[in-house]
Amino acid sequence: MERFMEQALEQARNAEQLKEVPVGCVFVYRGDIIANGCNRVNETKNATRHVEFICIDQVLEYATKQGLNYKDVFREVSVVVTVEPCIMCAAALINLNVKEVIYGCRNDRFGGCTVVDVPGLLKTKIPIRGGVRADEAMELLKEFYKGENPSAPVPKTKERR
Repeated sequence: MERFMEQALEQARNAEQLKEVPVGCVFVYRGDIIANGCNRVNETKNATRHVEFICIDQVLEYATKQGLNYKDVFREVSVVVTVEPCIMCAAALINLNVKEVIYGCRNDRFGGCTVVDVPGLLKTKIPIRGGVRADEAMELLKEFYKGENPSAPVPKTKERR
């Protein structure tokens, strides 16, 4: 999985160039990458454009073009992502019954394992493991958050009475 994580990290670096939260992902099917990408939330102004959803769309397109049942394809897909999937993405991947999820660093704010035990709630046996090149993935996040997210809302301050 090391070489696939390198591809996911490359996608995360692409996200950083696009001023997106640097999360990259690849979906591996029978030893080949059939989907890859990075977050596109800021670009699209659509909160569901996390990289996992972008890759899910690519797998659906792949299955259609190959004349395959998408459910059968997802059952053989290994998800390799630089950051632990958020609650929304973890639930989607589990509901699609992917083969496994391998991630780099933990997501202490929105993680689908760390913050909420989505696998436990959905009673899945899908292997989910983290820590693969976690330091590199975390460093990309730290660098991004040192700057400002140009698409973040302006914080509201309370007026003193």
